[in-house]
Amino acid sequence: MVLNPQFSCRLCWLYSCGLVPYQQAWEWQKSLVRDRLSHPEAPETLLLLEHPPVYTLGQGATLEHLKFDPDTAPYELHRTERGGEVTYHCPGQIVGYPILNLKLFQPDLHWYLRQLEEVTIQTLEVYGLRGDRIPGLTGVWVEGYKVAAIGIKVSRWVTMHGFALNVRPDLDGFKQIVPCGIADRPVGRMADWIPDIDPAKVRQTLATTFARVFGLELMRAPHELELLLPH
Repeated sequence: MVLNPQFSCRLCWLYSCGLVPYQQAWEWQKSLVRDRLSHPEAPETLLLLEHPPVYTLGQGATLEHLKFDPDTAPYELHRTERGGEVTYHCPGQIVGYPILNLKLFQPDLHWYLRQLEEVTIQTLEVYGLRGDRIPGLTGVWVEGYKVAAIGIKVSRWVTMHGFALNVRPDLDGFKQIVPCGIADRPVGRMADWIPDIDPAKVRQTLATTFARVFGLELMRAPHELELLLPH
């Protein structure tokens, strides 16, 4: 599922940020969305990063999928404006936050979710892994193990939040939740099949694949993200 060529060659600023606290990345996203809503024709943006251990809940997520008291959570716990249930982020998991104006692509949330799945499927293919979709569910699985989770928020067709690909994270944190509210499907990581997988190389592959799927030209961002935040 690749974007129609008529939409190709739009510019996309790429921020490759390393390990970033969740709250900081969240503020970056909100600032970028505000700016994009004010400038609909501006370049697209993709943030690729990793987070210290953190749990996040979707806007309507139930606390029943937590296996701990939220008042004494083992790591930070945030309720966000994205869709979906609870998930876990930690080092070794590559997170992508696209800030896109879907009016310039296809203003269709189901289409957008399938495109994000396609980014991870094509990335897995580069490493010899077959990524599968499961009808009725969002995300990507390898041999029945969920390796990519997706949760988005769209405001006036401008996107935030995005996808998370498990490259070589410590999966223990997932044992404290029902990941994405799906109790009968285990979580996996690329390292389960490729023990020496390099997250830095996967990050590069993700960026290249994202640009290809969405028909974008990636460019290094012209300024630091910290400059986007109000003082």
